[in-house]
Amino acid sequence: MSEELSQPERHRREKRAALEALGVRPFAWRFERSHTTADALALYRDEMGDAGPEVAIAGRIQAWRPKGKVCFGHVEDASGRLQVYLRADELGAEAWAMIQLLDLDDHVGVSGRLMKTRSGEVTLRAGRLELLSKSLKPLPRPKVEVLEDGSTRTHGGVSDPEFRYRQRYADLAVHPEVREVFRLRSRITSRVRAFLDRRGFLEVETPVLQPLYGGAAARPFVTHHNALDMPLYLRIADELYLKRLIVGGLERVYEIGHDFRNEGMDRTHNPEFTMLELYQAYADYGDMMALAEALLVELVEEVTGGARTLDRDGVRLDFTPPFRRVGFVEGIRDASGCDVLSAPEDALRRRLVQAGLPGEEVAGFTGGKLLDAMFTAFLEPALVQPTFVIDYPTPLSPLAKAHRDRPGLTERFELFIQGREIANAFSELNDPDDQRARFEDQVRQRAAGNDEAQPYDADYVRALEYGMPPTGGMGIGLDRVVMLLTGQPSIRDVILFPAMRPED
Repeated sequence: MSEELSQPERHRREKRAALEALGVRPFAWRFERSHTTADALALYRDEMGDAGPEVAIAGRIQAWRPKGKVCFGHVEDASGRLQVYLRADELGAEAWAMIQLLDLDDHVGVSGRLMKTRSGEVTLRAGRLELLSKSLKPLPRPKVEVLEDGSTRTHGGVSDPEFRYRQRYADLAVHPEVREVFRLRSRITSRVRAFLDRRGFLEVETPVLQPLYGGAAARPFVTHHNALDMPLYLRIADELYLKRLIVGGLERVYEIGHDFRNEGMDRTHNPEFTMLELYQAYADYGDMMALAEALLVELVEEVTGGARTLDRDGVRLDFTPPFRRVGFVEGIRDASGCDVLSAPEDALRRRLVQAGLPGEEVAGFTGGKLLDAMFTAFLEPALVQPTFVIDYPTPLSPLAKAHRDRPGLTERFELFIQGREIANAFSELNDPDDQRARFEDQVRQRAAGNDEAQPYDADYVRALEYGMPPTGGMGIGLDRVVMLLTGQPSIRDVILFPAMRPED
């Protein structure tokens, strides 16, 4: 082994050797478990006394207190923990010799009869114990001190976020509350699917490796396909393929999948993330607003047991529809004093510098990037309660339909909660000639230095030429939704294995 072993690790390996010398295999093939610890506890009734039902449980040793010829311990599985009671005269000399070589965190299978101790704790009196997996590295378990008043104080454990994200397996093993976050994440995802399935949406899968990327303003990850001798891109969005399906007659589609963006990392951004995208024929962005409200209400009620409010960071967030609506242009004008549609770009850059942005950075902002910087600096931080920001300027929305009443704007909204973007939706652009012109403008923006502008997708324009009905589309960042619903401060807290620098 390349790494130097600690004293506890050396001691555990010595115990492994001793077990093997006794003829005990330290890593078993299987165990026939009859009950989880929670199910076993639920079986016991006080009137059973020492003659409770026979059960077989399996899990990690969480506590182990051998004393003389008896041993008390706790075995923990995914459902909880159960005390076990072992006696040398009942298990036999060979089994008792093995028990002396067990450590915390070893996986064991225990069979026996349920009883209750004098202290009133339901306990499994072991008739048989099997070692299932020897733990060669001790988990960083916290020590729990019971105080005189009955309360507890925790010492040690895993507190370093870097350790927790990098060694998520250890984090999950010692923190039941972290396991609960990811169980809740699974419930949320299932509820999203059920919500859309009830409304006639079809779940589909579209390519992750794409010859052209598009559907968002972002830099892609690039790879190479050897057999075809061509570059491929990890998708930055699902949008353009899903809208091709609308052209093909699948009138309501959605996909829950991973997208990849080669960008910076912070509390709300990870280069690999989970996105829900959905598209509905014969709908517009107003229909998408109603859908977003209904979905968020259902998810909040799921995690709160029926309430429509969440308390986060000292603020009570109210999800009762309708959510507040703020115009993109009007909101920035009220916050900055600038009309982003009519003010010269130099004036907008000066205003950003006044707001504290570095002049050398702002000097390169133009077009959609400049408008986005104004939004981020002046309007976004104030969007705490659920709020739809509506009607974005055309340069920011190359795939959205032009506003039916307001030239220079598009029918687009973004949903913000706690200053974070949760959803993005359009009345989808279905005029192929308009789409071609938007793509050409994106090409000009790229030539001017905007490396997040989208490439020209001729096949997508061709698809639109066959005719796409009026369509409403929406993307929802599921990681951020889970952050909101579980009260987690960082996207890394809701992704099992977030991107990390190499340990070396």
